[in-house]
Amino acid sequence: MPNFDALEPAALRDPYSVKWNHYPDGVLPLWVADMDFPIAEEIKKAVLARLEFGVGYPFMGGDPRLLSAIIAQQEDYGLHGLEPQHLMLVSSVVPGLYASIQGLTAVGDEVITQTPIYPPFLTSVRDHGRVALENPMVVRDGRFEIDFEHLETLVSPKTKVLMICNPQNPTGRVFERAELEKLADFVLRHNLLVVTDELHAMLRLEGEHIPFASLSPEIAQRTITLTGPCKAFNTAGFGGGVMISHNTELLAQIQKATKGLMGHPNILSMEMWRVGLEECGTWLEQTLDYLRANRDFLSTWLEQHLPEVTCIPAEGTYLAWLDFNKFPFGSEVHKFLLEEAKVGLNDGPPYGALYQGWLRINFATSRAILTEALERIERCIRARVD
Repeated sequence: MPNFDALEPAALRDPYSVKWNHYPDGVLPLWVADMDFPIAEEIKKAVLARLEFGVGYPFMGGDPRLLSAIIAQQEDYGLHGLEPQHLMLVSSVVPGLYASIQGLTAVGDEVITQTPIYPPFLTSVRDHGRVALENPMVVRDGRFEIDFEHLETLVSPKTKVLMICNPQNPTGRVFERAELEKLADFVLRHNLLVVTDELHAMLRLEGEHIPFASLSPEIAQRTITLTGPCKAFNTAGFGGGVMISHNTELLAQIQKATKGLMGHPNILSMEMWRVGLEECGTWLEQTLDYLRANRDFLSTWLEQHLPEVTCIPAEGTYLAWLDFNKFPFGSEVHKFLLEEAKVGLNDGPPYGALYQGWLRINFATSRAILTEALERIERCIRARVD
């Protein structure tokens, strides 16, 4: 198993890391969603080997070997019947979110999404004159769930698209089949299209990944699935993503709306992605084992040392969503912990209107770094409230 325990802040703060250079020296950064872990040796070797060949223009539809690997992965998840024409490579998932909104909606149209949610879900809608409708999740039986009653109140004749994230960022939920089928019924009754971000599908800590498009042929014809390699294989700097749909007319609408803007596939990204899917299963399983242990450590530590902080253990991703609102400084907790504890997390409000006092923490780091960050937070909070 890779020695993830050996990670040192001094080595991680290299000159190319936005994660480790965004905040001032001395701050432990557990924010942006990339892992502190080194990438798999198989990927390093494959990228170097690829540079022995030409780096001219690639196949514009994507490396056929990569497309086959993506199709095989989706087949394993239960999404059947895909062919290369059902895949459109993009530079990463965030441009895919923006392109989907541009291609599938018009100015003034409404788009529903569950909150808290990865901020580009909201900005991709609002930045171009669409209307984002927030469907806040609720906590029932110790987990975040979709509020279907509230969801029904949001729909109007202007509502065109439902955007979902599964596994869910930042709550870490891995939605079960019954929940997704209920959501699919909502989509069909209200004649909506679906954009589903399944970028964290390989980072399941519990449960089964069920592609939304796999629920029925009718749903498949209404769905754009977005995914990519960067979260599972820790390769965000390479980029890479794919838009998947059985309905090639939806892909054509998006291509038309973004013509000339999306660029061509990156040769090193495609090679990294293919090798990750085909050769890095052992590395990924070892990484998931470490992430599960860190998740459990985080939850137990908070229960023992900061029980005022609500933390529902993630079922997927390497992120946890923390509620600090029981403290009197909850409304300024991000600034407080950054300045006083020297710990940099993600502030809650960009994830939705209701999340002042919430923070997102990235636990994909060494146990020692995670422990040091938590101890800094505890010392700082106890000095303020005790």
